[in-house]
Amino acid sequence: MNVYGDELMKFAKLALLATALTVTPAAAFAQDAGTTVFGNDDAPIGTVESNADGIVTVDTGTHKAPLPANLLAEREGKWTVNATKAQIDGMMAQQVAQQQAAAQAQAAAEAEAAAKLNAAISVGTPVITADAQPLGTISELLADNVVVTNDDVGLVTLPRNFFALDANDQLVARANLEDIKAAVQGG
Repeated sequence: MNVYGDELMKFAKLALLATALTVTPAAAFAQDAGTTVFGNDDAPIGTVESNADGIVTVDTGTHKAPLPANLLAEREGKWTVNATKAQIDGMMAQQVAQQQAAAQAQAAAEAEAAAKLNAAISVGTPVITADAQPLGTISELLADNVVVTNDDVGLVTLPRNFFALDANDQLVARANLEDIKAAVQGG
């Protein structure tokens, strides 16, 4: 072959390689639902349940493991991931346990905050407004409402869920003083 022919062959090989590289990533993300995914030990991990937005969800029989699609590769006609079923199930079990612990901690914190707020809503407790103005003192507790005595407008009845505790554990009515006064005075 002449120099021109050699250059043409090199160009054709480069074009073929570029095409293969361009097509390969698209094929790597084409796992279909129902396809079996194998581990690096050649044992089945599970089946693809879904493939959306770059996440392939594999049902291992124990967990539905979301795997980034780019971690799966086609090898010898099989979809594989560089882990075993036991490793994926172990990671998923650890993640589930962490999420459950976080949810329990959140629920405990919310229950503690609610108990603290309920304890603060009592006759004689001073109340401030959201703009840190004194509203008055709780004078009466009704079923779902709290009555606060205000020196300017008299009695202010607010729903119990209208209150919160600030960072200093002061009881706060969740509105500005002027808005509360306007509502009480019919304005």
